[in-house]
Amino acid sequence: MRRSAIVVLLLAAACAPRARSQTAAATPADSGRRPISATDSSRSYGTLSQNDLSLRLLSDELEIRFVPLAERVTRLLAPDAYQSLRGLTASRQTAIDSVARLNGLSEPGLALVTFYGQREGARFDPDLLTVVSRGRFLRPVGVVPLTPGFTAHQLPQRGQVTGILLYDDVIPVDESFTLTYDTLTSGDWQAKLPLLERERARVSTRMNR
Repeated sequence: MRRSAIVVLLLAAACAPRARSQTAAATPADSGRRPISATDSSRSYGTLSQNDLSLRLLSDELEIRFVPLAERVTRLLAPDAYQSLRGLTASRQTAIDSVARLNGLSEPGLALVTFYGQREGARFDPDLLTVVSRGRFLRPVGVVPLTPGFTAHQLPQRGQVTGILLYDDVIPVDESFTLTYDTLTSGDWQAKLPLLERERARVSTRMNR
């Protein structure tokens, strides 16, 4: 029995280097670029500003600022800007989840939206702020106000209100889309795509060093 036990231990020791070699071969040191995802780290490696992600619509009555809150693009922001948006969303997560459940959504699209009054008594309707992509219309299903007065739908001159708008599907930030409000239209997201791709490649390279 003692001799058999010694033989087994010797065989195990001889096989161990081979097993380690096979494991190393299956997981090479350079496994390629990882996609940027919420599971990596709460840290951002980007350099962009919120303005780089913002779309604007302008009329005589209103100015509208729209920032998609998709991790796919917010992770490209500079650390302070990313943490600001991330903290803002986290602080309202309960309310966001509640609105999503009421509309039967497990993964709504989110956008940070600000309405600015260009004249006294300017009226606004967040339900009109639509995202159009490949013939699909993504419409708002609810809002989580971040400032008082959002539900009044009316602004004084130079007044502003901000809220997180929920859409009935995720916002397609990796492709061109159009933002519309009543008769106003912005197709500026298409022009942002090359900048986002360059920044994404730079961030992915840095994360994989």
